Amino acid sequence: MATHAGMTTDEFEQTVTQWINTARHPQTGLRYTDMVFQPMLELMQYLRAHQFETWIVSGGGIEFMRPCSQRVYGVPPQQVIGSSIEIRYVLRDGVPVLERLPEINFIDDKAGKPVGIHRFIGRRPIAAFGTADGDLQMLQWTTAGDGARLGLIVHHTDSEREYAYDRDSSVGRLDKGLDAAAENDWTIVDMKTDWSQIYPPDQPRGQ
Repeated sequence: MATHAGMTTDEFEQTVTQWINTARHPQTGLRYTDMVFQPMLELMQYLRAHQFETWIVSGGGIEFMRPCSQRVYGVPPQQVIGSSIEIRYVLRDGVPVLERLPEINFIDDKAGKPVGIHRFIGRRPIAAFGTADGDLQMLQWTTAGDGARLGLIVHHTDSEREYAYDRDSSVGRLDKGLDAAAENDWTIVDMKTDWSQIYPPDQPRGQ
């Protein structure tokens, strides 16, 4: 919020794009955009092939995700919902720009996710997919609708090909979500036993 205040939205996008194209994970040595989940990509491709819209709903910054969402996930930037800071319209040397402010606008996490979905999509989804307790309210709200609904949680259980964590993790904790899955008949995908491939095929760690 503070470190990029005063930048224009175009300047911030350029910074994000440069980071995305060069930054690598300290353990795998892969670019972060190469560490997306192959089953997730396949699922979104399948849904779009059957006339569904696919949206990214994340607690991450919306302006951080949008520059790569189309290239990495096949999701256009207008179908990304995320946390945001305040921006304002200003003239710089007579040129209109949007300037980032050091103020929170919206946090798209926990109870904020259904709010963000309603605000940006305007209708209740029929399927929602999550990995952590921050997705709990989104899953609850989605599956509470009428008709056929799908709630699914990906459980990180593979310490060799990815990571293993759930109830006691300080990051990405999955505790209440596991209990709610049993109560609401949501599907739980066990990464270690259910996924033959984690990262895209040309990324060696996910073989």
